[in-house]
Amino acid sequence: MAISQAARLATMLMLLPLLLISCGVGSILCSSMTTVHDNSTDMISLLDFKRAITNDSRQALTSWHTSFPLCSWEGVHCSSGRVTKLYLRQRGLFGRISSSLGNLTFLRTLDLSKNGFTGELPPLNRLHRLEYLDLGKNSLRGTIPDTLTNCSKLRSLDLSANLLMGEIPLGIGRLSNLRKVWLSSNNLTGTIPPSLRNNSQLEDIVLTDNRFMGTIPDEMGSFPSLVYLGLAGNMLSGGIPETLYKYNQSSLEYLYLYSNMLGKTLPSNFGDTFPDLKHLCLDNNNFEGHLPASLGNISGLRLLNFSSNNFIGQVPGSFGNLEQLEYLILQRNNFWGFIPIELGGLKQLTHLDLSDNNLQGGVP
Repeated sequence: MAISQAARLATMLMLLPLLLISCGVGSILCSSMTTVHDNSTDMISLLDFKRAITNDSRQALTSWHTSFPLCSWEGVHCSSGRVTKLYLRQRGLFGRISSSLGNLTFLRTLDLSKNGFTGELPPLNRLHRLEYLDLGKNSLRGTIPDTLTNCSKLRSLDLSANLLMGEIPLGIGRLSNLRKVWLSSNNLTGTIPPSLRNNSQLEDIVLTDNRFMGTIPDEMGSFPSLVYLGLAGNMLSGGIPETLYKYNQSSLEYLYLYSNMLGKTLPSNFGDTFPDLKHLCLDNNNFEGHLPASLGNISGLRLLNFSSNNFIGQVPGSFGNLEQLEYLILQRNNFWGFIPIELGGLKQLTHLDLSDNNLQGGVP
């Protein structure tokens, strides 16, 4: 009896390595099957997206077929077998954007810009890895869903040149990693949300050509890395917030506030706070008072457009210090006196418009 038990124990010990190997293989197979399943989910999602395309005139999606490996499809980029980037910019695609794209949970970049997509923005709130979203230059309608702010890693958001309406979601302040927000050329309304102040890393704020009302929030001066501020072509009123020129805005290069209902005077130190400004456009507003001589301290300025306002007084001779200036446009104001002789030293100046003022003398 003891011999029989010993024999059985020896047999089990001999089989144990085989069992361990088998379990290892099983776990490998199970892991492999999981990967295949996840990859299949990505494939199903993309095929759903393809089915919603009504016109693929350039045959951009001909490779999107189960007989081809998913990661070799046109515009599809993968990492470890999962779809991480969908780049179909300017492919001549028409149709709706399928909500199935919201299942591509490993997606980091989604670029469908410059196509003919219609309908509303799909729910993308499950894309927690998404960093770059560009749906600009399409024909998308509806509102910007608040659920989009669940994409907490989003760094760049471009929904410009669509037909979007409604207000900017207040929850946009939750996107703490956001660096660029382009919402220009839509039909967006309401006010500019002060919650943007929470996006402290913002470099580009472009809300041009919408229907925003109210004043420019004080929070616009709280971005230490801001390079481009475009609020032109809206119905904004009031003055330029003090926060925008009270502190040194050394990163700001482009300031576009034209075609609003902004007014009031420019402070005397206005030009001292924007040392690296290249474009300054305040045209088609209701600004008044004298131009501050400090504008001549913005040494890298290339474009200055103050046309169609209510400025008075003389054109500052300090403008002669703007050695990089190419465009000086001051027409349709109430300037008087002689044209400063200092303007004659601006060797880069190619466009000078001082018409519809009360200036005397010739161009230096």
